[in-house]
Amino acid sequence: MAKKRRKLNKDFEKKIYSSKKNVELVLAKIYDIDDEDIQKEYISAFNRVVHLYDELKEDYERQGFSDNSEELLIKYKNAYSLFEEEFEI
Repeated sequence: MAKKRRKLNKDFEKKIYSSKKNVELVLAKIYDIDDEDIQKEYISAFNRVVHLYDELKEDYERQGFSDNSEELLIKYKNAYSLFEEEFEI
């Protein structure tokens, strides 16, 4: 049986790329924090955002664009917004 091709979406790929850059920027800012305790607190809080980004990216690479893709993007964006509200960075 032939393997089903995954559906691609250029606009969605741009959103994933933008999300990647946001994650990298926040992580760089966190690693620039001198106080180790505060840095650990920020990393711990940001881990959920990183996990959701990884899940979003892996799902797209594995299955392509689907209904689940939009759902994962919304979860990621909500977690990112919540982090921004709770932590000043």
